[in-house]
Amino acid sequence: MVKDAPIGVFDSGVGGLSVLDEIQRLLPHESLLYVADCGHIPYGEKTPEFIRERSHLIAGFFREQGAKAFVIACNTATVAAVAELRRDFPDWPLVGMEPAVKPAAAATRSGVVGVLATTGTLQSAKFAALLDRFASDVRVVTQPCPGLVELIETGDLDSPALRQLLQVYVEPLLEAGCDTIILGCTHYPFLKPLLAQMLPPSIILIDTGAAVARQLQRLLAEGDLLAEGNPQATQFWTSGDLQHLRNILPKLWKNAGIVQKFAL
Repeated sequence: MVKDAPIGVFDSGVGGLSVLDEIQRLLPHESLLYVADCGHIPYGEKTPEFIRERSHLIAGFFREQGAKAFVIACNTATVAAVAELRRDFPDWPLVGMEPAVKPAAAATRSGVVGVLATTGTLQSAKFAALLDRFASDVRVVTQPCPGLVELIETGDLDSPALRQLLQVYVEPLLEAGCDTIILGCTHYPFLKPLLAQMLPPSIILIDTGAAVARQLQRLLAEGDLLAEGNPQATQFWTSGDLQHLRNILPKLWKNAGIVQKFAL
């Protein structure tokens, strides 16, 4: 691996762009590659075997592109595939996602933490282990959010339909006394402006994008792989409709980029 090699980032769709943004903010010299596996979204409805297969395929693609590190910017894919990927690519810096249970437990004042996440994440053994490890002294109220990812994938961040659906999901958390809410899907940080309008100002919103960027920075520094020059333009691939990604990318990514078809 060389310092100026790119970093590969992938998600089932465009949600991982929230993580990509944190990576670019912390590591502005790095060149970035992003695969949105939109042709197979949502991952939450797929089997773990299917998700592992897609994750390995995309990892292999990034290796072919010369990527020096790999970020799974998807909670569902992390749950299904990160252990096998680390086994199969032991020499490759690899960072996955996990809901921010530990910082939320530390931040809460009421002792009640809410979690907005996909059904697959909330039902996973990994999430249960996080609760056992970090949330023994707080009450955690979980809320599955079917339909949110699909709306965000269309570029919808503030329609009446989205507001109504989000209100349905947030209301039980407020009624339970949550003062801290974990955004447990990489798509959900794009809803922060809308949530700020809907929630009392005392509510703390926590996601893991910045923590992922810091972990990536640490791993690259350990391997003496931090880039020092000017980055290449970010390259995007989608397994879904190419024009659709080109249309919604400006809403979610404020920088220039090259959008291509991912045919695998």
